[in-house]
Amino acid sequence: MKYLKDDPALGDADGGEDIAESSVLLEAQLDEFQQQMLELPPNYDPPARADLLLQIGRTLIRLERNQDAWDAGREAFDIFVAREAWEGAVQACDIMFTADQPESLAALGQGIWLAVTFPLDPELTVAMLQHVVDETPPDSDGAAVAAAAAHYIVDLRARDRQREDLMFYTNQMLATVARRHSDVHDQEAFSRWFKKLELEDPAKFLPRLRNVVDVLVQEEWWLDRDAIREKLPVN
Repeated sequence: MKYLKDDPALGDADGGEDIAESSVLLEAQLDEFQQQMLELPPNYDPPARADLLLQIGRTLIRLERNQDAWDAGREAFDIFVAREAWEGAVQACDIMFTADQPESLAALGQGIWLAVTFPLDPELTVAMLQHVVDETPPDSDGAAVAAAAAHYIVDLRARDRQREDLMFYTNQMLATVARRHSDVHDQEAFSRWFKKLELEDPAKFLPRLRNVVDVLVQEEWWLDRDAIREKLPVN
């Protein structure tokens, strides 16, 4: 999958030589992206720069240059938002969140808002909601709401093999949240838990997801949500 990946830190690391070699390769990759940036023609299309900034930001994250990654993500975000290229904007939010900077939670909240509002790649939406599951305390209802929303969006948007893979993923996500939230270990207990938290009805859990987003973003909105809503087919 493109956005949902295993943690590379779980892989086998034999020693410093492998890490050094990896860093050299990443630095070379970064140099290549930066050279491509310099070679953009004077009349370049701004999203072309933003796409390169995403590549640069991801590489900087892997090099643990988090402030630089944040800066690349934020510039890309502004370009994508100006062009209403929402999937790119969400990818930029993912970079800014991963960069672990003071406004990273605000970036996550805005990425989730866009990923749920627009019919983007459902895997990207699930990846953003997975961050909520990972970051919230075990007894938090917010994790349950995020997992239920992820499952619902996959059911609504995904097709064919992607649907099969993501439905399995979000089922596992829900099961994990249920275990850590309420020590749920069997289907009967899961059904009771799911109903108790009102996770079967999107009309109930989606407004609660909006509350989660508001807590993440606080007053740091970089989007004009009202202007965006006015352009939606259904407000």
